[in-house]
Amino acid sequence: MSAEDLEKYETEMELQLYREYRDVVGLFTYVVETERRFYLTNSVDLDVRTAENGDVFFDVKMQDAWVWDMYRPARFVKNVRVVTFKDVNVEELAKADLEMPKEGFSGS
Repeated sequence: MSAEDLEKYETEMELQLYREYRDVVGLFTYVVETERRFYLTNSVDLDVRTAENGDVFFDVKMQDAWVWDMYRPARFVKNVRVVTFKDVNVEELAKADLEMPKEGFSGS
């Protein structure tokens, strides 16, 4: 496999991952970013802890999450636990102010 073939493959995988993200993002309430991964989830528990030496670390638990990782064969994960000394960002996703009716639109 040439370097060009590899680059083309990775570009296609990234595009496929983005499309999947676009399709599932509306199903989730929170975005969680860690040093290594990006998650979508509806349940997140973040505990700030202190190690015996005084260093602060984060213990993040998520349930029913989607993981942004193009190398994973299955991106939906039942339970996730991340323990890290690096920053963790948790954001609540904004829901659209205007949602289309489920039955469809009927104009006058």
